[in-house]
Amino acid sequence: MSDVIIVEDLSKLYRLGMVGTRTISEDLNRLWARVRGRENPYLKIGETNNRSVKGSSEYVWALKDINFKVKDGQRFGIIGKNGAGKSTLLKILSRVASPTKGTVKVKGRVASLLEVGTGFHPELTGRDNIFLNGAILGMTQPEIKSKFDSIVDFSGVERYIDTPVKRYSSGMYVRLAFAVAAHLEPEILIVDEVLAVGDSEFQKKCLGKMQDVSEKEGRTVIFVSHNLQAIKNLCQETLIINNGEIFASGQTEETLRVYGELMREVKIDDKTDINNSINRRGKGAVRFSSINVLDTDGNKRFSFDIGDTIRFKISYKIFKQVKGLTISIALLSGLSRECLTLVHYEITKFKLEAGASGEIEIDFFDINIKPGEYPLYFELTDAQMDGNNKDVIDDLTAPLVIKRGNNNANSDFSPGKPAGFFATSSRMVVNEIQYNEILSKAL
Repeated sequence: MSDVIIVEDLSKLYRLGMVGTRTISEDLNRLWARVRGRENPYLKIGETNNRSVKGSSEYVWALKDINFKVKDGQRFGIIGKNGAGKSTLLKILSRVASPTKGTVKVKGRVASLLEVGTGFHPELTGRDNIFLNGAILGMTQPEIKSKFDSIVDFSGVERYIDTPVKRYSSGMYVRLAFAVAAHLEPEILIVDEVLAVGDSEFQKKCLGKMQDVSEKEGRTVIFVSHNLQAIKNLCQETLIINNGEIFASGQTEETLRVYGELMREVKIDDKTDINNSINRRGKGAVRFSSINVLDTDGNKRFSFDIGDTIRFKISYKIFKQVKGLTISIALLSGLSRECLTLVHYEITKFKLEAGASGEIEIDFFDINIKPGEYPLYFELTDAQMDGNNKDVIDDLTAPLVIKRGNNNANSDFSPGKPAGFFATSSRMVVNEIQYNEILSKAL
């Protein structure tokens, strides 16, 4: 497949707090530098596009040294935090904005859906806007007429097709805009986060349409979304932009794993400092002291093969009298956050006084789940299920990583197979010496 989009050393510089980016004095400085064969002086003072940090310069690199290629017929995803530079990149690809430096080569007709109402005139009816948008994309009237009925049917706004679009809801606007962009046969379809405005039924419909135009009609799709499940289902390759720069790119499955690491702002390693967990809640009556993920030899690790046994070694402390104690551990889906497996144990039915502490080990036997990354959920609570007496860690600082392993080469797991609920056998062992100490204190 040939490359239909080639981006080389692309950079975009913005001046903060200004409608325009140039003044006469700045233009003269740029001209004087160019006459002397020097670099534009304002490019030297541009800062990294980090929205959470106050900078010393009014010039910011919205994009900096971006390089990538998109092949003909490929479904290519772009993800990143808010303000990372994704929309700026799409505007440059769509020729809405021009780069400060670098080159963009686009082969073919581009249809863009960058924000609600892109390319629509609010005073015109839905019917008129279909013909207007088609003409902008280079379609003839006979071509537009031949596709008119399928566009209206797909959009689901037939009753309002002769109503000015300024009276449409944002969801109706997007429905019609996407229907036009997808049906007027562009070689490249660029879709920003606007689909989030539509309902779930329409989002599913749009994702199916984008997959069809790529697989059946050989067109290229550039898709930007914060819905990681949609990115995973649709895109073959994905690019991560962070603070205006490329953070990672490659196959979608691996890129999403890296993106999870970026969003947590921690590295995937063997450390589980639960005191620094931002996903922790509870009022401190009972608390986890430490959580360690081990193999059966007692080694700390987070990466396991299918079929391995995973051991959780957990210590805890009681700060307020409780009537017994229970613990729950769950493995969650890395994208949907659905519970894949859950164990629930009653540590003790006895009353425990403040100051008691203990340690337990829980083994998960024969993990049988597709390779991937799975957040861990822990809950320690009063046996009476008192909502005030609990400690919950929604997402340990590092996720559990399941790999296929050399002994699982013939496994039927595949990247496209969903990770449904699975059952696992488990066993809890209480440290007897410390448990007896707890009982003596409690009694």
